[in-house]
Parts: sequence; C-alpha cells; structure tokens
Amino acid sequence: RASAVTSELERRALTPQQLKQASQKLILRIKTSHLLLRHQHIALYLGNDGEICPQQLISLLRKYGKQAYLPVIHPLKKQQLIFCRITPKTQFRANRFGISEPVFESSRRLAAKHLSLVLMPLVAFDEQGNRMGMGGGFYDRIFAYKLKQKNSRPKLIGLAHDFQKQITLPLATWDVPLEGVMTEKAFYQNQAKTD
Repeated sequence: RASAVTSELERRALTPQQLKQASQKLILRIKTSHLLLRHQHIALYLGNDGEICPQQLISLLRKYGKQAYLPVIHPLKKQQLIFCRITPKTQFRANRFGISEPVFESSRRLAAKHLSLVLMPLVAFDEQGNRMGMGGGFYDRIFAYKLKQKNSRPKLIGLAHDFQKQITLPLATWDVPLEGVMTEKAFYQNQAKTD
C-alpha cells in the first residue's frame, strides 16, 4: 500500500509537459498494438489529477469507424456508472468530482455489458491483473458480474504510467481483475485472463 501511495504522489507531481509526453507515448502504443481493431464499442475516460490520458483516442476511434463512450455518474442511481456515446455534438459538464463528462440527459447511453473494450484509469496495478482504483468502487461495481461469468464482455484494460506498477496488490473479493494494463512503456497482459 505504501508504494501505491508513493506512485500516486509521483503521478500528481508530473508537469503538464511530462503528462502530455507520457499520454502521447501511450496513444502510440495503443495504436500499434492493434487492440482497437478487434472492438467496436470502446469506453475510455478523460484524464484527471495526473492520470495518463487517452483523450486523443476519441478522434482516432471516430476515424476508424468505432463508437467511443465515456463514463458518467448516473444521476439517479447512487454510485453507479453509465457509459455515454461521444459524438462531435456531445455537450459536457463537470461532475461532483470536477471531472468533465457528457450531459446524461442529451446523450445516447450503452449498458456496460454491451461494450466490447473498456480502457480505465487506476492508481496502481500489478502483473496479476489487479487494479487499485480511486476508492469509489465505480468500476468494480459496474463490472461485478464478470467475477461470476468467465470471459464475458467487455475486455477490461487499465491505462497507467509505468511507475504505477507494483509487485503485488492486496485483492478484495469484489475487485474485478483486468485482462491487462497498457502503459507508455509496455503492455502487461494478465496471462490468466487473455483471450
């Protein structure tokens, strides 16, 4: 846990230039990995608080004829995420954490189980596919069904700075493991989860 806190502090200390460079390297790694080619409905996030940011993928996905989605905190169901489709006309507003998200009422929504790929943020990860999130449990809650249904969709890939990698993370029974984590330096695939 102490080393995860250290990596969180390191992430928050990144300069805007360092963050931009890491994000650009990540985007290039994702493009050359062919990960996007096998998927049609792809969720990602807008980076916040030093998170490596996949935002540049939105226009790339549009160019590839893919559908891009962003997570939105459900206005009626407490602690639940819903995924809203992004188009050139999508309107945004800040959520309760100050993170920009599509306006729920004017967006087309898709249930998590209908996504084919989810690129998600994290605080720390290990090579076994364990992810430490921000503590709200949003992603674990929405993908809890994957703990019972092996090889169910969507494919879950974490995005992180390479320094966020830990030797091992404590795992709770509700933690949903990832199929892999992509950083600006490598793609760490969870061998137990790869398809």
